[in-house]
Amino acid sequence: MDASSAYKAVLQEMKKHIAGKEEVIELMFIAVVANGHVLLEGVPGVAKTTMTKALADTMQADFKRVQGTPDLQPKDIVGYTYVDEHNNIKLNKGPIFTNIFLIDEMNRMQPMTMSALLETLEERQVSIGGSDIQLPKPFIAFSTQNPLRIEGTEPLPKVLADRFLMRINVDYPSMEEEQAMLKLKESEEKVAVNKIISTDDILKMQEDAKHIQMPDDVGEYITRIVNATRKDIHAVMGASPRADIAFMNCAKAKALVEGRTSATKEDVRFLARAVLSHRIVVRATGGIGVNGIIDGILATMPS
Repeated sequence: MDASSAYKAVLQEMKKHIAGKEEVIELMFIAVVANGHVLLEGVPGVAKTTMTKALADTMQADFKRVQGTPDLQPKDIVGYTYVDEHNNIKLNKGPIFTNIFLIDEMNRMQPMTMSALLETLEERQVSIGGSDIQLPKPFIAFSTQNPLRIEGTEPLPKVLADRFLMRINVDYPSMEEEQAMLKLKESEEKVAVNKIISTDDILKMQEDAKHIQMPDDVGEYITRIVNATRKDIHAVMGASPRADIAFMNCAKAKALVEGRTSATKEDVRFLARAVLSHRIVVRATGGIGVNGIIDGILATMPS
């Protein structure tokens, strides 16, 4: 199944349980094709976990979920070794050993546990008992987080946030979407979500995305945008070079999902907030939010 057909079929299945949120779902699917991890940020109750579970349900892939709590230890995620009754060293693998991994309310975890995820997200491997163990392929992590300064939450360290391909804002639904949600909830127990794509399909789409063309002018447009975040007077810190790579991979994935052979500047603009918003530190006295910085750069950037 090609990426365009797969996305349309996945979207149709997810609509059985999700009202609206098509742009969020599209970005989540693009991240899967681009082989990157996703931060889903929004207040409690806006379907962040439900969307991730629904997306996983459309895939013939292993899925595991961890609830972020202040007492969650690194071993609760990556696993641990122990000595059995015969003095043999055994490995108890944690829930990170899966294809689709959901970390709910990641920013309720203590910094030590957040830091334990650095290697798994970047290298897709776990170091336990002196051995490096590769995670299954594909491996995509989705992390939900509440906005900062909600009780019990801590800011994600930038070194960890930068490992995520995208940060997707999940806002309150419109009144029409809330009404549709009520109707879905009435019949939800009667509706099953069909498995649409397999892990082999995902791996093939990820490989196909690498062969999508990136014209020179699009690559230059990406670097100009990322460089502008570092010079903006409202930013203390701009985006790292990982943002350039994220833009490229996501733009290629978006083109593939839309059945095109080449990425465009329109793809880059569509992806800008998701790719950049978690990589910029806003000046406290600037009077402008991170999305304001990004929108301002796009508005003044010659195309």
